[in-house]
Amino acid sequence: MDRKGNIWVAERCGANTCAGSDLAPVLEFDSSGKLLKSFGAGMFVFPHGIHVDNDGNVWVTDGLGSDGKGQQVFKFSPDGKVLMTLGKAGVAGDGPDTFNKPSAVAIAPNGDIFIADGHGGDSNARILKFDKDGKFIKTWGKKGTGPGEFDIPHCLAFDSKGRLFVCDRNNNRIQIFDQDGNYIAEWTRFSRPSGIFIDAREIIYVADSESESVSKNHYGWKRGIRVGNVKDGSVFAFIPDPVETATGTSSAEGVAVDSQGVIYGAEVGQKDLKKYIMK
Repeated sequence: MDRKGNIWVAERCGANTCAGSDLAPVLEFDSSGKLLKSFGAGMFVFPHGIHVDNDGNVWVTDGLGSDGKGQQVFKFSPDGKVLMTLGKAGVAGDGPDTFNKPSAVAIAPNGDIFIADGHGGDSNARILKFDKDGKFIKTWGKKGTGPGEFDIPHCLAFDSKGRLFVCDRNNNRIQIFDQDGNYIAEWTRFSRPSGIFIDAREIIYVADSESESVSKNHYGWKRGIRVGNVKDGSVFAFIPDPVETATGTSSAEGVAVDSQGVIYGAEVGQKDLKKYIMK
């Protein structure tokens, strides 16, 4: 969501990959679903994470590399001009200037850049912090199950206190840190987190797209969007997966909410966006 109430979508050129495609994968819609603009054609291999900062700039991660593209994070103006590029095109690595399957990006109130780097397998499992100009500051995390360790750091969000919420997906938890990487807490009651959004009312929305289907370590949990309170981590509402019997990724993997509380779920398996209005 941007401050105008428009919805930004990063999609994979209708084929779960943009390699070899001339389609534009970054799309802006109004609240009625009307397409307003698109850009980014020919730039991406596997668009994954998307974030709109307080100035309306659009950040997108490219989670794979191929033929000299990918493994990068881009900052676009609202009109699609490239303002910043982090990472080396097509190069996977674990240094301060390389990524390996970057999954998510979020911008702190002061402009610092946080990237969740890794998507399982032999990729990374860490968080990187850069200043607003793209200068590397620090990194933390490694693959594991302990505090401050990750297994598929899949999404990021900040609350009003500036705490960083990290979706540690394959560990079936959310980890909470300060902006220096100091561990604060972990929450497991939001299930297996693929997407996260925290609104101005301190309500947290967490999308679980994989429990009892793609995942093999989280049986007994239902896929869907859980809604709760950031202050105490309680869950007070649940939107179930509309295709509960599906065996793959079906329920929303991405989630965003407008100022009126309208919830949007981005579904990878269905290749659609669903809109939920409070009754």
